Amino acid sequence: MSTDERRLATKVRKVREFLIERTIFVSGITSIVIVALIFIFLLKEGLSIFLTESVFDFLGGQFWYPISDPAVFGILPLIAGSVLVTVGAAILSVPIGIASALYIAEIAPPRTKEVLKAGIELLAAIPSVIIGFIGMVTLGPLIKDLFDIPTGLTALTGSLTLAFMAMPTIVSIAEDAITAVPRQYREAAIAMGATKWQTTWKIVAVAARPGMVAAVMLGMGRVIGETMAVMMVTGNAALIPHSFLQPVRTLTATIAAEMGETVQGGDHYAALFAIGIVLFIITFLINAVTDLYLHRSVRK
Repeated sequence: MSTDERRLATKVRKVREFLIERTIFVSGITSIVIVALIFIFLLKEGLSIFLTESVFDFLGGQFWYPISDPAVFGILPLIAGSVLVTVGAAILSVPIGIASALYIAEIAPPRTKEVLKAGIELLAAIPSVIIGFIGMVTLGPLIKDLFDIPTGLTALTGSLTLAFMAMPTIVSIAEDAITAVPRQYREAAIAMGATKWQTTWKIVAVAARPGMVAAVMLGMGRVIGETMAVMMVTGNAALIPHSFLQPVRTLTATIAAEMGETVQGGDHYAALFAIGIVLFIITFLINAVTDLYLHRSVRK
């Protein structure tokens, strides 16, 4: 290759790198702008509820009666329902998901690994309404008969259903994080006399911890934002729950169930957008805490 050809190739490569960098930069800025516009729209539509309701009464009120006279907008039962279902789903899905990811990445034979990965990806593609329907017609009656309660549409049913939905995301991303751990870590541990289990648990799992935390947060993000499945299996009772065997209503289900019945610009309409603001802030805080943890782990 002549000198002119090398110079031309270098210029083409620099132009290509510049275009790729600019494209990534523009995509990132566009994403930030879109998120900011969504938040501004939520504020514009939802803040008017606080002209008639105090923030304390809205967040701490124990009753949600939006169509009574006078209307009562207390979202504490909705927050409690969302937290209970999410915590239940996390308790079920995180240990099983991480253990499954470790098995697939470190223990399963190659053929079994391929089959399991394909099955997990297939589970992740199932529409949430289908999972909700299955939970309603199978889990609901089962839990009703098992615990001898009036209805099987409870927080426990919602937790089981959402755990099933979150596990494919957790397993898939955590498995990728575990697989990305350099092979030298495993070889060094085995060379020093560590067993397969010690290598997997104390070396590989520790090295892959940031990726596994990200997997858990993405799985929980799907749980928090899920709507249709939750509406179908939790009973939709806007009451503060005292156990997993009571019907609950979540923030997302309330927006989906009632938005079509509101008068645009009314207090009920604004209250639903205010719920959206609360969801936005909760999601933002979870992502911020996760990001801080991941950056701290990288620095260590």
